[in-house]
Amino acid sequence: MGLKSGFGFAFWRPIISSVPSSGPASILLPIIGRECVYYFHDMIVEMTKWGFQEGKTLFGFGYDFRQSNRLQDTLDRLASKLEMVYKASGGKKINIISHSMGGLLVKCFMGLHSDVFEKYVKNWIAIAAPFRGAPGYIASTFLNGVSFVEGWEQNFFISKWSMHQLLIECPSIYELMACPNFHWQHMPLLEIWREKEGCDGSPRTILESYHPGESIDIFKEALSGNTVDYGGENLPLPFNLEILEWARHTHKVLAQAKLPPGIKFYNIYGINLETPHSVSYGSEETPITDLQDLRFYQPTYVCVDGDGTVPSESAKADGLDAEARVGVSGEHRGILCEPHLFRILKHWLKAGNPDPFYNPVNDYVILPTAFEMESLCEKGLQVTSLKEEWEIVSEDQDSLDNTASKDPLVNSISVSKRGKKQPTRSEVDATAIVHPQNEGKQHIKLNAISVSVDA
Repeated sequence: MGLKSGFGFAFWRPIISSVPSSGPASILLPIIGRECVYYFHDMIVEMTKWGFQEGKTLFGFGYDFRQSNRLQDTLDRLASKLEMVYKASGGKKINIISHSMGGLLVKCFMGLHSDVFEKYVKNWIAIAAPFRGAPGYIASTFLNGVSFVEGWEQNFFISKWSMHQLLIECPSIYELMACPNFHWQHMPLLEIWREKEGCDGSPRTILESYHPGESIDIFKEALSGNTVDYGGENLPLPFNLEILEWARHTHKVLAQAKLPPGIKFYNIYGINLETPHSVSYGSEETPITDLQDLRFYQPTYVCVDGDGTVPSESAKADGLDAEARVGVSGEHRGILCEPHLFRILKHWLKAGNPDPFYNPVNDYVILPTAFEMESLCEKGLQVTSLKEEWEIVSEDQDSLDNTASKDPLVNSISVSKRGKKQPTRSEVDATAIVHPQNEGKQHIKLNAISVSVDA
């Protein structure tokens, strides 16, 4: 498996927004022409339909993706932006929507300036944030670089190797390494097929595996001879241990950050795409003989569930007291164009005319259409009957089960119980009828009756 174009500038932009006129104020990213950076366009169009106005209730905040997520200059500018929007809205608190690495920036700001965050922010919604890193892509980025586009378009974009030489000096990349103290369900590994000398002196091939902390020595050795041509002079460009130490402190800031009182946090993460988690170099047939040659090998990945860039396990592990965490099918950048995402945002922001019966997790509305309950008690016999009906409405035709049969699905259950100390006996019978989906709607009926006898 090669590097995917889903890994890119989508990592490094926060978006801040809010509810129109009657609610808090708003902020959004600056939008730039090329599609790979223009990825907030669909969300902006959608939010303006809900009543947002760019420059009045919808603003943006952009920053240098190469820099650290706790760079003081960036944090100062964010504080000024929050204050400006707060004052412009007449003292209404702000809803923040962050995407990808923007979530790390917001969490660093919250950890280092919790008083400012508490003063100006009402809600924070994080989308596809690599809270515990993006181990698969970052490991291969250090060793091989990354392509933001594939095919013939690479001729018009910065080369993979040039991007490698740039990113190796970026603090943000080091901050996206696998979180060292996180208890992964499956530990991300750097695996290398190496040729070693056996006890009898003959060469043999073994597979070596390195945990995130152990991988540092491999990066150091593999990049020890790395250089960059600057003005005709070859300058050394090794794995930067000073930046690594800075990133370790950033991880501590992120781990210690707490949600201030009164602020609600929501987390949306991408699912249903194969996402690089562990990285492997060489093979049993072609082992690595010199670690400095790793730069010229194509990596293969062991994948887990995620958005194609960030594993869902990392994105879900925000370490905060979240109001809700919802997985949305979508690619890391493309998730910002998903209709399911828009419906969730509209619901959580209470924008436009939100439906109180909408369920963000299952992405449908459950409308109660009928409810009847009767109870009769006479001479030790108590009978209770219940009738309920609902209509499930989905804007996504594929979100409800489509069955070939047009007949209703009927399920029944009976439960009886006899008292241990008292001669009491009760029985409940219930029947659920699920009608086939029709034009995005599905009708469900429940009929139940309970009988209790007191001797």
